[in-house]
Amino acid sequence: MTWKVIKTEAAYQKAIKRTMTIFHAEEGTPEGDEFALLLVLVRDYEYKYIHLPEVDPIEVIKLKMAERGMKNKDLEPIIGSKGHVSSILSGRRELTLKMAQRLKDYFQLPAEIFMKTA
Repeated sequence: MTWKVIKTEAAYQKAIKRTMTIFHAEEGTPEGDEFALLLVLVRDYEYKYIHLPEVDPIEVIKLKMAERGMKNKDLEPIIGSKGHVSSILSGRRELTLKMAQRLKDYFQLPAEIFMKTA
């Protein structure tokens, strides 16, 4: 099949299905080349048409803490003093870039969670 820019949900679903079928294709083979092309086409479609809801980074942090059975004091080595942790989790203080980086690494989260878009 000759692939083109994906513009419809049906074409997107077809591309996803084919991508899963040839997922283990070897690099340098015709299927490997097709797989690489499909990844680009799928990524382009998702970037243009699929918009995930914005998440509140503080809520994500609280959720991750709950999943791990953590208390506020467990974040002190990452965020700073007890007061800093409390003011961050209550929303009285903004996360700094350094805090966001440490939290991203600690919880193994995508950086996008901590980036606000205008």
